[in-house]
Amino acid sequence: MVAPTRALPPSAPDLVKGTRMPARFLPAHPPKLHLVLMLALTFSTGVLDAVGYLGLDRVFTANMTGNVVILGMALMGGDNLPVLGPIVALAGFMTGAMISGRVLRPSTSGWNHRTTVLLVGVSSVMAVVAILLLSGVNPRSSEALTVAITGTLAVAMGLQAATARHLNVRDVPTVVVTSTITGLAADSRLGAGTHPFWGRRLAAIGLIMAGAAVGAGFVQLHLGFGVLLTALLTLCVALLGMSATKRHALQHSQETATPAPGPGAAVVSPDAEAGQ
Repeated sequence: MVAPTRALPPSAPDLVKGTRMPARFLPAHPPKLHLVLMLALTFSTGVLDAVGYLGLDRVFTANMTGNVVILGMALMGGDNLPVLGPIVALAGFMTGAMISGRVLRPSTSGWNHRTTVLLVGVSSVMAVVAILLLSGVNPRSSEALTVAITGTLAVAMGLQAATARHLNVRDVPTVVVTSTITGLAADSRLGAGTHPFWGRRLAAIGLIMAGAAVGAGFVQLHLGFGVLLTALLTLCVALLGMSATKRHALQHSQETATPAPGPGAAVVSPDAEAGQ
């Protein structure tokens, strides 16, 4: 008796073509894609930190090293620096990082649906803040409003930073480049001479600087534009990461699947084998 044959599922590229994200735009190697996505988040960090420092009373929403230094100087009365803003930013950032760590606790390192959900959540929070700012809310109208917006953005950046850390892309922490600069110099030809990852290190440094420049330009126009750009970039990163992960999983399942018999091939069922 000839048993009906099962056709293999459509190939991964075909399925990806059916989605909104064309396969040709997605790098085939996940680590390379993760690197590109983390560099995009590094650029967005520069944008948001410029908005925070120039538009929210000299407070960083992502660079916590800067806030610690500002807080230390402010406590000694230096140059009328803010005290409450850096404290709220530090607390918010740590809260966001703890939430991300808790959500990702059951997951192994790498991209998964929890990563996507967290980054979409970050984008949503930023989008809400951007809409409020663009609708006429002026954070400079009161200290309470400034602190509230600073804390909200800091929570979002803490979520983003901890989620990016979970992806384990070396030398691209997305929110700070001090360690990246250290590695670039120490491993250079004049240093240890090993110079690993010099390309990504230079890219991270350049992108966070470029992001800060773009953010400063947006502050001249409207605070909401910089926050909105960051929200859109984070959403794109989340969608690209999710699409590429699905594509990689489909390709892996296709490679490990047993090929279906050709046309006219007879397949002996287990019952027929038992009866022989």
